[in-house]
Amino acid sequence: MAKEYKISSERLKELEDELHYLKTTREAEVIEEIKVARSFGDLSENSEYDEARDQQAKLYARIAEVEDILAHAVVIDDAVSEGSDYIGLGSLITVKDLELNEEEEYTIVGSQEANPRLGRISDDSPFGRAILGKREGDKVTVEAPEGAIEFLIIKVAKQ
Repeated sequence: MAKEYKISSERLKELEDELHYLKTTREAEVIEEIKVARSFGDLSENSEYDEARDQQAKLYARIAEVEDILAHAVVIDDAVSEGSDYIGLGSLITVKDLELNEEEEYTIVGSQEANPRLGRISDDSPFGRAILGKREGDKVTVEAPEGAIEFLIIKVAKQ
């Protein structure tokens, strides 16, 4: 069974736009770079040609990757129903680290949109797996490399 990529409708649009750009503008640029490099002569010792071919290989690899994501994408915007107090994809949560006594805010997203620096935590991460399905007031223990960390769920909202 193929892997599903859980993404928001915004991320889906970004990927569709990126694919369009890669297949039109960027592909034409790379083809032109190869033409110019070929004009320099002997291809066996032509570093510009080698570089242009490397760029082409990277381009086609990225196109294949984006096409795979789009082919197996599941839009998650409706994953959390209105009024639901359970944590799911798309939930905006506030948790309190019970050891450090600090509150933090996170959004639970699919792995393609995760960015911990921006507070976007993947549902596939240890924290994401531990917190899914929980509610306000629940305590959650997350196994981290330095040991177990306990959190209290302060607030759950739909984003």
